[in-house]
Amino acid sequence: MQYVSTRGAAPKLGFEEAMLAGLARDGGLYVPETWPQLSHDEIAAFAGLPYEEVAFRVMRPYVGDAFAEAEFRAIIARAYAGFGHALRAPLAQIGPNDWLLELWHGPTLAFKDVAMQLIGQLFEASLARSGRRLTIVGATSGDTGSAAIEAFRGRAGVDVFILYPEGRVSEVQRRQMTTPVEENVRALAIAGDFDDAQARVKDMFNDHAFRDAVGLAGVNSINWARVLAQAVYYFTAAVALGAPGRAVSFAVPTGNFGDVFAGYVAKRMGLPIERLVIATNQNDILHRTLATGRHDKAGVAPSISPSMDIEVSSNFERLLFELYDREGAAVAALMGELRDKGGFALSQGALARLRADFDSDRVSEDETRATIAAVHRATGAVVCPHTAVGARAAQTRRGDPRTPMVVLATAHAAKFPDAVEAACGVRPALPERMADLFERRERVVRVPNDLAAIEAVIAREHAA
Repeated sequence: MQYVSTRGAAPKLGFEEAMLAGLARDGGLYVPETWPQLSHDEIAAFAGLPYEEVAFRVMRPYVGDAFAEAEFRAIIARAYAGFGHALRAPLAQIGPNDWLLELWHGPTLAFKDVAMQLIGQLFEASLARSGRRLTIVGATSGDTGSAAIEAFRGRAGVDVFILYPEGRVSEVQRRQMTTPVEENVRALAIAGDFDDAQARVKDMFNDHAFRDAVGLAGVNSINWARVLAQAVYYFTAAVALGAPGRAVSFAVPTGNFGDVFAGYVAKRMGLPIERLVIATNQNDILHRTLATGRHDKAGVAPSISPSMDIEVSSNFERLLFELYDREGAAVAALMGELRDKGGFALSQGALARLRADFDSDRVSEDETRATIAAVHRATGAVVCPHTAVGARAAQTRRGDPRTPMVVLATAHAAKFPDAVEAACGVRPALPERMADLFERRERVVRVPNDLAAIEAVIAREHAA
């Protein structure tokens, strides 16, 4: 399997090289040259299998010979050994044909662990073979950063720097990033919002001299391996609910578009997904895109679902590549318009293709709070604000009631205790293993929203 850039001007790479590179040198994102197909019988055979075995079967066509079969199986087993539920991503029923897919049973209580724990194992195995050392730089709106730090803390061959928007993540999210004691992981608080942090990371990748000097690699959802790992739980959930014998719909709380694009990947591979509902909070650029055909920046407003406070959804570029028949030059032109003019218009054909696979809804702050309360009142479940955004969008874009609707429950409610308590009167507690989180010493470096200053910090720490 070879990987190509969404902007069409970077060389093709194999799986391992694309994973270690993160962002392509032309500024694009790597995608597989072709979409592997799973037959009806192959998908049906997933029923009753352990999560790890489904993960192996779904991901193996993309990995190719980068890792031997036995090695790849061992990597997957190690990645999920620390999850707190035997099913890894269990379903919980919240309505007649409505379900939560609980993706928060990993070590940092968020869906990011599903991919990041695997990435940590893949990177370690690859670097041990080559003897290389890499510097991983990532931006986070909250959960990616803590998951990356947890996955790479203490691992050989890797230094990790995570930029997060100061004052715009929850206290639990921040402390998960700032309290690890291992010297190879560092949290950088940037003066700005997530889009600023993400832009500076992309700038670093496009500064080829700096990129080569520190051995830059990325583990944001710009990294193809992240998206691939997330496609697995669409298969396990859908098969548990009757696929491939019937279609299943998913509502996905969406910020950087990686998680919902993983659903698109599963659908392209043959999983019968009826609708993929893009659930946005008040930062609704993706909902407006589906509604109007224009993708225009309008500013980011802080919300009680901070991991979704994103305007430049990086993985949307991967979908644009498909909507425009894989014409890299067309995608590069659109991304140039977004950078220079603040937006672009989709062609009629691209918009029709977008609407054929996706639906969307915008959920206000009051609707989010009301949904947290309603879910708790009806089921006893306590959900985080992001999950509530997904649940509300699932209701409003429900479609055929005979089709199972799965809401991706992206984080444990205890990561956002203030917002949850205000909405439903219950203050969710952290698991016992994290009970002392608020007593741990924090370690953080504050940086301006300035590329040279951030690169200087990373270069200094990298050389230490």
